[in-house]
Amino acid sequence: MEEILRINGISKRYDDITVLDHVSLSIKSGEVVVIVGPSGCGKSTLLRCVNSLENIQEGEILLNGESVNPGNKKPAALRQKIGMVFQSYELFPHKTVLQNLTLAPLKVKKTGRKEAEEEGLKLLERVGLLSRKDNYPSQLSGGQKQRVAIMRALMMHPEVLLLDEITAALDPEMVREVLEVVLSLAKEGRTMLIVTHELQFARAVADRMVFIDGGRIVEEGTPEEFFEHPRTERLRKFLHSFSYGE
Repeated sequence: MEEILRINGISKRYDDITVLDHVSLSIKSGEVVVIVGPSGCGKSTLLRCVNSLENIQEGEILLNGESVNPGNKKPAALRQKIGMVFQSYELFPHKTVLQNLTLAPLKVKKTGRKEAEEEGLKLLERVGLLSRKDNYPSQLSGGQKQRVAIMRALMMHPEVLLLDEITAALDPEMVREVLEVVLSLAKEGRTMLIVTHELQFARAVADRMVFIDGGRIVEEGTPEEFFEHPRTERLRKFLHSFSYGE
């Protein structure tokens, strides 16, 4: 697999607080990398930097060898190739499900309406929500909203998909339906960078696990290495706090 995304020594600071401290990470095409760590460690900020929602003070972010650093205006088209799904769905409440899916392709990519709607309907059918195409977000459950949000991101044909704690706001019974969608994307060979606290899910979907603490990558490895043979005491304590494997 060829490298598709490279994060080179990026640092993110808010005044005197360093949130990310010279973080470097390489992601190959078709690879699923899952990031875990304690609250406030910088993992969600990392995704927001990759998706240009936050500026960085040092380092660079490269997609297929080209800079997509936040704040650069020139590579806006490149940044459109990095999709993101948020914990809070971020759906437009005044638009129907289908309108939420087609808005960005129509406005940003100038896709024809018929083509955009046909693709949107296919994606909704894929996740069992075709009958909800004319509903508004307020008429959906949390799990349904999140499935719509994932399909909306796919409408832009991203080369890399970022998923930030997409099950954190869901009731337990809704988590599974969303995770099944992500598992199906992984099986298709989608390149994904995922932040989650669902460790069982992380082990099932990840090609590689990354543990961040204090704004730095402390440890990374295959799911088996990560969960069965952690090398650092810090990771061992983190996994123990979740009672993983009990």
